[in-house]
Amino acid sequence: MAEEKKNILDDFKVVQGEDKKFGKVFKLAIIGTGGIAGAYANEINKMDDVHVVALSDLVDGKAEKFAQKYGWTNVKFYPSHKELIDAEKELDGVIVATYNRTHAECCIYALNAGLNVICEKPMSVTLEEAVKMRKAEKKSGKVLTIGFQPRMDPNMKKIKEICDSGVLGKIYYIQTGGGRRRGIPVNVDRTSFIQDSTAGIGTMGDIGCYSLDMVLKAIGYPKPLTVTGYVSDYFGKDPSYVTYQQNGHPEWADMFSVEDFAAGFIRLEGGIILDFRISWAMNLDTSGDTIIMGTKGSLRIPSTECWNGSVGGPMKIYSEVAGSQVCTEIPLLPPLKEGNFNAKIRAFLKATQEGGKAPVPTDEIIINQAIIDGIIKSSKLGKEVKIEIPEV
Repeated sequence: MAEEKKNILDDFKVVQGEDKKFGKVFKLAIIGTGGIAGAYANEINKMDDVHVVALSDLVDGKAEKFAQKYGWTNVKFYPSHKELIDAEKELDGVIVATYNRTHAECCIYALNAGLNVICEKPMSVTLEEAVKMRKAEKKSGKVLTIGFQPRMDPNMKKIKEICDSGVLGKIYYIQTGGGRRRGIPVNVDRTSFIQDSTAGIGTMGDIGCYSLDMVLKAIGYPKPLTVTGYVSDYFGKDPSYVTYQQNGHPEWADMFSVEDFAAGFIRLEGGIILDFRISWAMNLDTSGDTIIMGTKGSLRIPSTECWNGSVGGPMKIYSEVAGSQVCTEIPLLPPLKEGNFNAKIRAFLKATQEGGKAPVPTDEIIINQAIIDGIIKSSKLGKEVKIEIPEV
């Protein structure tokens, strides 16, 4: 336990910018210059040791406008990820911030070229794609990390510490999920989130993967065995919703081709049940707090309105002491000074220099992806399905 705490503190030093031992300027490229690329750009502009030297985007002129917006000069522009990777020979890493459907293609090409990669979440659309990414990563010997910045939050780390401490006893049931009452991510400049041709998956790929990671990481990412899944699209396909609730356009309902709500009942190794639900839109303020139930105690993690990367309030442990039922409140820890997103990038750079394990490793997130994949398959088939993750 002492060693684990030491590692956590070391991580905080790195992400807060206190580790200056590398003494170099990191040269990065960004593939895809949409909304999430802007989040990376905002943080990179705070780092005097990180320069973006190349951008690529399929839309003509979009990368150039992106560079201008963030004040980047001496940047080279490319119409595709392949042309960028083939031309740029001195990169320390690439950020894949493209549509979900192209995550696997871009990451595999970069890894095969010997580059370290941050892949924005979700890891992929299908389990088959995730397996191919993992194989390319292992073959290359490079770092492939997935963009799950909530992991950097001190309160998320505290959840794992609580589970590891043994205070809950044997964990046997978990409820998690949450989501938004109204919050389908679509506007006049961005419809890629709601189309199967670009996104592949909807609310599960956007915020559901975070919720799954929160609890699976806390219990050591046991393998999933079976899943019964359900998905729906009632709100996204309702013209009145997208017109009046989203200040949108009726045609968005015709474009909508992913799920806006998903639920799954997953059996995990070790006799653990995972009850999961996530939404972009629902007639409810929340689908429930996260609950981790154990034989000695249970942990309640308050939900947030929009999955903002932390927890919705002080956590509580329910247990019994000397025959009395008690509730212990866990005070919220302060957020990282530079923020979770900044920490995600710094942790990636540290891993590329030290040759260590990726901060959000694919051998864990492939399990996350397998569950999402299983929910979709089960929903289509209308029955429980077995989850089988190939050895890589």
